[in-house]
Amino acid sequence: MIVYRITGKAHADDLSGRGAALFGGRWNKKGAFVLYTGENIEIALLEAIVHIPPLMVPDLVLITLEIPDNSMTEFETDILPKNWADYPAPTILSEMAEKWIKEERSIALKVPSCIVQSSHNIIINCKHPDFNKVKFVDHRNFQLDTRLRK
Repeated sequence: MIVYRITGKAHADDLSGRGAALFGGRWNKKGAFVLYTGENIEIALLEAIVHIPPLMVPDLVLITLEIPDNSMTEFETDILPKNWADYPAPTILSEMAEKWIKEERSIALKVPSCIVQSSHNIIINCKHPDFNKVKFVDHRNFQLDTRLRK
């Protein structure tokens, strides 16, 4: 499966998951080395935009990765709590993902996006024993439409 990540140029070469480990997120606790990616460029862009402070748009980079199709677990909405899309995120989500990380069942976790619930984020476990099977496909500058800089 091809997945996409949009990030600031300063962090584009870092695929270690260190940023997520430092701060934690909806699908990971602090200390969990994961990469947040999207199933398409559009959801990767929306996920990046919601984390960029207004009027502070860094130079962005689009990263394309390929993950093995046979190494993905999916959390469908029917197993998630009713408030899964709330902000701030309910802690049960990072607890569910923490269990997935520790079990090492798969390299990637497919989860619904709370921004566009018909789209999915793909969380990659950077400490999975098979992480080396994740292939770097492309790395290019990403031009953000100036109308989105508000």
